[in-house]
Amino acid sequence: MKRAVLYKEEELRIEECPIPVPGPGEVVVKNKISTTCGTDVKIYKRGYPLLTPPHPFGHEYSGVIYAIGQNVKGFREGDRVAVHNTASCNECYYCKKGLTSMCEDMLFNRGAYAEYVKVPERIVRQNMFIIDDAVSHKRASLMEPFSCAVYGIDNCPIHPGDTVIINGAGPIGLMFSRLAVLKGAKVIVTDLKENRLALAKKLGVWKAVNLTGTEDAVRSVKELTDEGRGADVVIEAAGLIGTWETSIRMARKGGFVLLFGGTKGGSVLHVDAELVHYSQLTIKGVFHTTARHVMAALELLKMGVISEEDFIQNEYPLEDLEKAILSHASGEVIKNCIVYGG
Repeated sequence: MKRAVLYKEEELRIEECPIPVPGPGEVVVKNKISTTCGTDVKIYKRGYPLLTPPHPFGHEYSGVIYAIGQNVKGFREGDRVAVHNTASCNECYYCKKGLTSMCEDMLFNRGAYAEYVKVPERIVRQNMFIIDDAVSHKRASLMEPFSCAVYGIDNCPIHPGDTVIINGAGPIGLMFSRLAVLKGAKVIVTDLKENRLALAKKLGVWKAVNLTGTEDAVRSVKELTDEGRGADVVIEAAGLIGTWETSIRMARKGGFVLLFGGTKGGSVLHVDAELVHYSQLTIKGVFHTTARHVMAALELLKMGVISEEDFIQNEYPLEDLEKAILSHASGEVIKNCIVYGG
């Protein structure tokens, strides 16, 4: 089989290796679709502190079960499946406190840019699901990022009629936008790319604002809110420390700010303490997702809450993975995908 391996920043190789053999409780999935992701772009460009190169690459995918190990229940060869890339231990302190995204023994399964992917037992039991023919592999491959947005929005106190600002209209920001619209919010989305803002409008947001060349983004966006007071909820989905700081300043008194986009290592957040105190702001960071939200994301995908046509633009063979990653990084597409034959 062929798979992608990242040897160092911006050095990606397509290599041949044996098709994996499943151990007890494991399955091997024959890949159909892998999708590009902003996290993959970051790892490709600057590495990742928890990963030591060389390492298999990619984490969003969907396919068909090729082989099953001993003691696997509920699955059989040929099943079409949506597969998440992580699973918590459900035994550590944080899992027992219900904070499973903070699991001290979180299992991460890398290597989705490959013709075959071995799925560990814990993920098989917790976060792998059979899909019927009504759900395309492209749509199923969106389960992982969508589950993060579902988890994030579940942490936000959004009520019908609230004003919500979402800074960043990449894949996650757009998923947040759709979910906020479905909660009955008046949604304002900001970005620097017109194609992303056009999709935000299609997804039902009230205002899509291009901040290119804007001298005072905070004032420009707050002026769109009632009496210029700011938003009830502000969601940061760009992963830039400057956007974290402007997001906090866009909230109304008593407002809620969700900081979701992961920033570059070593970034330091500068916040006006007087603003936070006297405006009684709630600022919350949220990371990753949970098994409950993975399951919810798949159900929402089955319902057609978002579509693969909107989120996945171009198809590439595995050999052109680097082109797909760089195209994603340019911001000219929402996502790309790798398509596997056979």
